[in-house]
Amino acid sequence: MERFWEQKSLAEMSEAEWESLCDGCARCCLHKLEDADSGEVYYTGVRCRYLEESSCRCSDYPRRSELMSNCIDLKQHDVAALHWLPDTCAYRLLSEGKPLYDWHPLISGSRETVHEAGISIRGRVVSDEFVHPDGYDEHIINWVE
Repeated sequence: MERFWEQKSLAEMSEAEWESLCDGCARCCLHKLEDADSGEVYYTGVRCRYLEESSCRCSDYPRRSELMSNCIDLKQHDVAALHWLPDTCAYRLLSEGKPLYDWHPLISGSRETVHEAGISIRGRVVSDEFVHPDGYDEHIINWVE
């Protein structure tokens, strides 16, 4: 299999190549809090209500930005400037000139390895339907890879 991610920049990738970079961890679908003074970003264990936790996929991916105003299309942004992306995110790794992890589906050949490696949110979070936004700070998490 051609390792296109080692041959092309993010900007040069086709739509299919770009989408295949997503490892399915769903960490980007967690609500995050940013410290106004330091700019530090904190992940919470609260997921978007449109995220199917078992599959770690959006239930309405084509309309995600319409359904959730703070859901962004990464392809429309400078990924290197998105400091809130997880350290393990393929888009972030490639923008920083780093290799993908062995558990990444493009390397392993399986969409399950991200879950087996404990990187995904599967079984670890709660839907934002059940948490008031003022209570997100009670759900701050710090997962160690």
